[in-house]
Amino acid sequence: MRPLNPRRRDAGSSAAMDGEPTTQKWQIRLGICLLIAVMALPLRASSSESYMAKLFKHVDATQEQYVQELREWVAVQSVSAFAERRHDMIRMAEMAAERVRSLGGVAELAGVGNLTTPDGEVVQLPPVVLGTFGDDPAKPTVMAYGHLDVQPARKDDGWDSDPYVLTEKDGKLYGRGVSDNKAPVLAWLNSIEAFRSIGQPLPVNLRLVFESLEEVGSMGLAELLARRRHTFLRDVEHMCVSDSEWLSVGVPALSYGLRGNCYFFAEVTGTNKDLHSGTYGGSVHEALGDLVALMSSLESGAGNIAVPGLYDSVAPLTREEEEIYEKIHFDPEEFRKEIEAPALLYPTKDKILMHRWRYPALSLHGIEGAFADPGVKTVIPRRVLGKFSIRIVPNMDPDVVEDQVRRHLEAVFARRKSPNKLRVWAEVKAKPWVANVTDPLYTAGRRAFQAVHGREPDLIREGATIPIVADLERVVGKGIVLLPIGGADDAPHSQNEKVDRVNYINGIKLFAAFLHEVAQLPTAATAAAGAPGFRSLGGARSLEPNGGPARSTTSAKAAVLCCALLGLQVARRAGE
Repeated sequence: MRPLNPRRRDAGSSAAMDGEPTTQKWQIRLGICLLIAVMALPLRASSSESYMAKLFKHVDATQEQYVQELREWVAVQSVSAFAERRHDMIRMAEMAAERVRSLGGVAELAGVGNLTTPDGEVVQLPPVVLGTFGDDPAKPTVMAYGHLDVQPARKDDGWDSDPYVLTEKDGKLYGRGVSDNKAPVLAWLNSIEAFRSIGQPLPVNLRLVFESLEEVGSMGLAELLARRRHTFLRDVEHMCVSDSEWLSVGVPALSYGLRGNCYFFAEVTGTNKDLHSGTYGGSVHEALGDLVALMSSLESGAGNIAVPGLYDSVAPLTREEEEIYEKIHFDPEEFRKEIEAPALLYPTKDKILMHRWRYPALSLHGIEGAFADPGVKTVIPRRVLGKFSIRIVPNMDPDVVEDQVRRHLEAVFARRKSPNKLRVWAEVKAKPWVANVTDPLYTAGRRAFQAVHGREPDLIREGATIPIVADLERVVGKGIVLLPIGGADDAPHSQNEKVDRVNYINGIKLFAAFLHEVAQLPTAATAAAGAPGFRSLGGARSLEPNGGPARSTTSAKAAVLCCALLGLQVARRAGE
């Protein structure tokens, strides 16, 4: 017998096969398609997505270690205003550099030059910590900035505890520099520690810039970064600064603007020595009288600055900007109570915020040379120095503002016909800064806040000044986002400065989530081409609250469609 040929059919069986209902064939094929598609659905939540949930759990479990590190940093009195604390500033920089190295990064203590003290001594300024993590051309490069120096503080200034001993009470961590800016700096470092601890590579290349002179004007930093533009900063695509606070208690915020600052000195010099008011009062032109008249001429009431031409270059208010203010969570009455003010200059939320953020503001700070101690002293000072500042806003040029103020005060002084000598200059000239909120970097920031806090952050501006932000944008030429972790009631620069423990710990998660989200942004090439391509992080997508993968209906449908087509191909072959 010949072996059977399994492919052979006789005419009858062939006819029978051709007679089967067509619907039965397609039912079989459709079933196979759906089975493959359903099996593909769980792939939506890949392991690379779930690592963030694992990272968040690690951060929660390790928070005592993070608080202890903050305690050690607070104990270092890195006060940049005092030359005698220079050794503490250097020690603080060395501690930060050592922490970078312990996490597998490369740390450099970069010099920023020397300073000549009033007594003629030349001292070396404390170094800037430059940290490097990763150099993978397939990943975006992010630069994060923070500072290690703090404002002066003493317990007898009104602190409830030693400002340099971290004290925890009711979930709040008290100490000088905890909010401004040691907790945010440590949060960056601890976010790196969290990635390492769960065995997950950083999703981006990271460059860290931690300086020690922010509180005294960031001397030498802009020049250092300009020199490193084509080396250390060569591949930086995105920049992040965390050196500010939320606007309202318990409401996260994303900042997109800062006012600049022109800090003025107005010096009036009269006689060659101080005089007794009983002997000489009424016979000389007193320098302090001239200065008080000059400083009084700077405002016309209700917060309006009386310097001619000062408001001419202020950017006009747009409807889009008004809509941002309308969405912000802010209670003027709660704000008034918090600062313990008898009344505010403006009655509405929008007016108050606009005059804090997008309009210039004058503040008088003090008079040097006049008697200010307790008690009575009948002296006519020979020389007095008035100190005041004008916070400037986008479109205002510090050099132009300095010239306008000088001309105004000289005109007022001339009308007094005083024989005394006047000198006016701006000691500090820091530019304002405002970002484009449509920059994808702000999308990454919002998604990071949603992942950690489960809500959209308020989009706010800051009335304060961080001089290096405008310098960074100028030097690097890339977008910057301000990602604050401090609460609205943290009281930086004041007595009993604090950071909430939960904000510090969530700040670590926030920075980790932010780096994850930045890795999902379009590459420069795909953005320029208008293509939908994104950087891949092992298939990871944006995060839901608590670090889980964001649900994407469109992506799921696309996956089902692709798998269905694949199943159809398999079914066709099975039916042949």
